[in-house]
Amino acid sequence: MVPAGSPRLGACWESAGNLPTRATHRLRFSYTFDHLAEIIEQFTDEIGLTRHSLAVQDYGGRVGMRLALRRPERLSALIVQNAVCHEGGLGPLWETRRAFWSDRARHEEALRENFFSPAATRQRHVGNSPDPDRYDPDLWNDELAFLNQPGQQDIQTDLFYDYHTNVASYPVWQQWLRDTQPPLLVVWGRYDPSFQVAEAEAYRRDVPDAEVHVVDAGHFALDEAPDLVADLTRKFLDATAGSETTRV
Repeated sequence: MVPAGSPRLGACWESAGNLPTRATHRLRFSYTFDHLAEIIEQFTDEIGLTRHSLAVQDYGGRVGMRLALRRPERLSALIVQNAVCHEGGLGPLWETRRAFWSDRARHEEALRENFFSPAATRQRHVGNSPDPDRYDPDLWNDELAFLNQPGQQDIQTDLFYDYHTNVASYPVWQQWLRDTQPPLLVVWGRYDPSFQVAEAEAYRRDVPDAEVHVVDAGHFALDEAPDLVADLTRKFLDATAGSETTRV
């Protein structure tokens, strides 16, 4: 999200834990969201984070919710940018993905086309924007180059197959939000092609005092509106007890 040390966040101290999904083979690592959460938890232990805010986006939201449930005493605030916790937040693109979860062998080819093709990669960034020409093509070309590295599509396919564990966990995460009522900021890019914009307000069903903003951006809102997102984040963190932020 916001680069570590960015002046946009003022005095906030940020620790960025990137998810370990960039290897070129699958032989020595379990590509599941539970395992990714274990790795990030070990990272926070190693650097001595005992109290922090947590900023999450997409896959980071799946890992972040696992961290929050495992170490609730550490969390001072939660910042969500286009990460789903309610099944209604999954858009039409997820029909192909649900079929993949139900029968991997039969639907894996369709899933790979749905997820890895140049058109699908571009759509992740441009989404439903009324002004697609304002997007830098390097955004999706860089991602496409990464996805075409040897072994990377196999890794991402394994991880995406495990995504069904996130959907199964939604009710547990919702209950945790209702029981805990963490300080919560939701910043949502309205042009996201995968996640429904109504998901932003759905968080208020669980945390009525949540601060929710829907912005003119897509799935990666910080690519298009970094100053706005950073300003909202900084003001939110200034109003909460914690200023140390872990980004996943």
